[in-house]
Amino acid sequence: MSNGTAGPGTAPVVEGFGAQDDSELEIHSPKDAAAGVTAVKVSMERALSHMGPKRTAQTLLKLNQADGFDCTSCAWPDPDPEARHTAEFCENGAKAVAEEATTDRATPEVFARYSIAELDSHDEYWLGQLGRITHPMVKRPGGTHYEPIEWDDAFALVAEHLNGLASPDEAVFYTSGRASNESAFTYQLFVRAFGTNNLPDCSNMCHESTSVALAESIGIGKGSVSLRDLYDAELIVIAGQNPGTNHPRMLSALEIAKRRGAKILAINPLREAGLVNFRNPQKPRGVVGRGTDIADLHLPVRINGDLALFQAFGHLLEQWGAIDREFVEQYTDGYDAWVEHVRALDWDVVLAATGLSRELIERAARMIEASGATIYCWAMGLTQHRNSVATIKEVTNLALVRGDIGKRGAGLCPVRGHSNVQGDRTMGIWEKSPDTFLDALQAEFGFDPPREHGLDVVDAVRALRDGKAKVFMGLGGNFVHAVSDTDVAADALRSADLTLHVSTKVNRSHLVTGDTALILPTLGRTEVDERATGPQFVSVEDSMSSVHASRGPLEPASPHLRSETAIVCGIARATLRQADGTDRHGIDWDAMAEDYSIIRGHISRVVPGCEDYERKVDRPGGFVLPHPPRDSRSFHTSTGKGRIAVSPVEVLHVPEGHLLLQTLRSHDQFNTTIYGMSDRYRGIENGRRVVLVHPDDIEALGWRDGDVVDLVTHWTDDDVDRVAPGFRIVSYETPRGTAAAYYPETNPLVPLDSVAEHSNTPTSKSVVVRLVPTAVGGVGEGVDGSQHPVGADGEHRSHPQPEPLHLS
Repeated sequence: MSNGTAGPGTAPVVEGFGAQDDSELEIHSPKDAAAGVTAVKVSMERALSHMGPKRTAQTLLKLNQADGFDCTSCAWPDPDPEARHTAEFCENGAKAVAEEATTDRATPEVFARYSIAELDSHDEYWLGQLGRITHPMVKRPGGTHYEPIEWDDAFALVAEHLNGLASPDEAVFYTSGRASNESAFTYQLFVRAFGTNNLPDCSNMCHESTSVALAESIGIGKGSVSLRDLYDAELIVIAGQNPGTNHPRMLSALEIAKRRGAKILAINPLREAGLVNFRNPQKPRGVVGRGTDIADLHLPVRINGDLALFQAFGHLLEQWGAIDREFVEQYTDGYDAWVEHVRALDWDVVLAATGLSRELIERAARMIEASGATIYCWAMGLTQHRNSVATIKEVTNLALVRGDIGKRGAGLCPVRGHSNVQGDRTMGIWEKSPDTFLDALQAEFGFDPPREHGLDVVDAVRALRDGKAKVFMGLGGNFVHAVSDTDVAADALRSADLTLHVSTKVNRSHLVTGDTALILPTLGRTEVDERATGPQFVSVEDSMSSVHASRGPLEPASPHLRSETAIVCGIARATLRQADGTDRHGIDWDAMAEDYSIIRGHISRVVPGCEDYERKVDRPGGFVLPHPPRDSRSFHTSTGKGRIAVSPVEVLHVPEGHLLLQTLRSHDQFNTTIYGMSDRYRGIENGRRVVLVHPDDIEALGWRDGDVVDLVTHWTDDDVDRVAPGFRIVSYETPRGTAAAYYPETNPLVPLDSVAEHSNTPTSKSVVVRLVPTAVGGVGEGVDGSQHPVGADGEHRSHPQPEPLHLS
């Protein structure tokens, strides 16, 4: 793999991470509706095949219920307990549960059967089919296989490495959004008690731009709406988001809003089925009727054109006098400078940046003008560009000048893609935690936490790459496949003395090892968490700041599993133990590991808004955290008011012969977890290495629909070509000059240093690429004339079914 230092003209080729045999790839017309009977059929087939009928009933009937467990597939909020359906889940939720509650097992025998190199030769889907990891596993220095290790020995090994560092800052402690509030709180407590703020998390790669923009504009990095607001909105703007695949339960809320008279404006480069029509399988009209039409207007904006588009909206609204002057004067500052800026709008720049006509933009602006209560929703399509923070500030500007903050049916709605990523941040998982939080930790636990800001995800990779960090610990997630610049990230992890992952199933990051590597298997959300003091529950926070309890119904996949909380406490106890056996700060890790109510007691005294946490979180439906702009139109910004920002608009230059690529999910995946090979809404079956390109661009570039190409991007900062090999061109209605392809296969194309200004988020939605004839590492011809992916080593790769051990 390249270390990012190759000379001019070099083209490091990815080593086949995720390579699949796409010889059976099928292309069909995209769908014009989401869900329906097909979603039910797919959900049940996946659940029954992975779990069997009994476990399917045990899990799905408790999924997202007040007395059940929280889904890991997204952070969409639940309705009030009395309003929930018996089947309060979507297709992706059923798939996520089936993946975790599978009866297949990755036992020590599986790890003995396959070397790490052999496992690494298979794609992500194949790895996922190995099943749940049953025992703690270790790869010793020089070893070729993982082998079992006892829990206490594993904890001692981690402690030895951590305590042998020259500085606590030589360790990196990553967190995935699946961690519960209890495990996140103990994790950040341990890391700070150890002596560092190196707490990167998955938010750094997705909604960090949101957090930065909102904190500066309204004083809190969270959305300002409730589910009830969504039902009551007059207009819902959905920008850079595909709820039909990424947040399917949102479609039920949009259906309610539509039935109550709301209009919906969809802003997205692709026409996604979920924003065209929703066939609710729980309603007769969704089964035998025509469903519910969702978007009243779709703006197929060019990739990275959103900032210009929202400024054009502001220009028109100000020109038409559609400003809430009373709200502006009482609650905001910066308005005059903003008005001066938007009045000078250059429409030629707007039309070039957006790829839209002025007439279409004005139609959309009239919808905003006519609305007395507008909600603005967004996701990764807005957050992963160089100008993402400015773009989200511009969205916020519209809400502020229209008075759509702190009003029923109106507000800001960033939709988080991971089930508890917002809760993790609330609990202190943040490399830049404010002094107020650290002061509260000090008051509660009696030690002074480090005050110097730590490393985020991108900076953590840099530190590992440069030898400044030597230990990596991941609490959940698949770090190497989630982060940008896959080759550089993999080399960085391989340079570590120790890599440690707390996981439920095998993923790519387990196979990119430091000198020593550990996999510590944990309980899943679906499983009963029984400790010496009795059964435990955990808590999570959704996208709308609602916090509630989660209890799994299943027996654990193995008696050797431990909860994330118990694992964190075990590592902390071993690492911070003094010669006399006591903790260096007097923290009772054993007590917290055995009784999570002790943790929640600490949370109630440390985390703002969590007073009386134990009682409030366990009542049906939980409770909602305070949000000053929403609750009282109070803005804890530098000026004490909502800040209307001025941001210059630039058109992203794409050289002739190149395309602007966005990475995206298929319908059959959750983040880096690949459930299967079907993206049926977009009409793509049995394959993932595809690039969606407008038919006119295909012809203009001299290609044909169905040609196989390599995707190449050139990053001038290091003068290196990055290559993702073997993608089939698929003719698709994308904006001219743009393209789309799935991640993690395209993550190698995103340079580590290509990040959003102010948030350091990878620019995964703005990758300039060219298509070149496929070379070694792309697609080769098999003996039967079929095409098969070829790895960088020249070996043909496929994904035959693995041989997991099945629990009867």
